[in-house]
Amino acid sequence: MTKGVISPAKTEIRRATVLVVDDARFQRMRSVRLLTENGFHVVEALNGIEAIKRYKEEKPDAVIMDITMPEMDGLATLKELIKLDTDAKVCIVTAMGQQSIVMEAIHAGAKDFVVKPCSDDRVLAAVRKMIGQGELLQKGQVQAAQE
Repeated sequence: MTKGVISPAKTEIRRATVLVVDDARFQRMRSVRLLTENGFHVVEALNGIEAIKRYKEEKPDAVIMDITMPEMDGLATLKELIKLDTDAKVCIVTAMGQQSIVMEAIHAGAKDFVVKPCSDDRVLAAVRKMIGQGELLQKGQVQAAQE
């Protein structure tokens, strides 16, 4: 290293981190691919117990989580995540006909819900809504709110 030479500061772009929680491998992989292709950093969990562990480790910006899972379902997991972090941003994924569970999840702190089968656009809209457009960088560009 040469004395007197100052190297330029490295600018690191922070991508929003999304925790995808689903016991169904196909659905989880589909969500991971969609979110990764749209500039998000994605971490995965197979069930609610693993989701809580990953949430503590990763502190994601948003969580998209299936409601029906073994070991610990999405509703119980949501309640635990809210205990850990009252600002946790969780979107639950549910099947048609589970309106009472959706209402309970919203009252427990879920920020949004998506009904299966869900379109890619709906999943992306839910995640972007939770993280707040303009707060984080995606694909290296600032998502600024246009006024």
